[in-house]
Amino acid sequence: MTLAIRSDAFDDGEPIPRRFTGDGDNAIPSLTIDGIPPAAVELAVICHDPDAPGPGGFTHWTVYGLAPTTTTVEDADYREGPNDAGRSGWYAPKPPAGHGAHHYAFTVYALSRSVDGLPSRDEFLRSHVDAMVGQATLVGTYER
Repeated sequence: MTLAIRSDAFDDGEPIPRRFTGDGDNAIPSLTIDGIPPAAVELAVICHDPDAPGPGGFTHWTVYGLAPTTTTVEDADYREGPNDAGRSGWYAPKPPAGHGAHHYAFTVYALSRSVDGLPSRDEFLRSHVDAMVGQATLVGTYER
């Protein structure tokens, strides 16, 4: 089985419902993970918008410490790292009005070693690229 991430809230490539955005309830969409590689000792999930203005896009959520037996993120124990708003936790999509559709990539990383602390997305990607034994992405869109 291949590593996969999906949501009951939206299908891959489809719009994210308003309740999961900054224009709605700021709710975190449900995420289900399947096909976790046997070599995984930890999972991480990152939501990133590459279409956001500025260099490198905008990271909306960093999640570390998910057990390799996790199937639904909302039912799991995890640590929330920093987002690009300078806080920890979920920062719901709210792109600039008239900016067109933004793509929100929810990526699950299966790791062969644990993540220490609460690194930023960039710090995590630099320090754990060699520990990635699998990754999968679900993309939702939103525009205002």
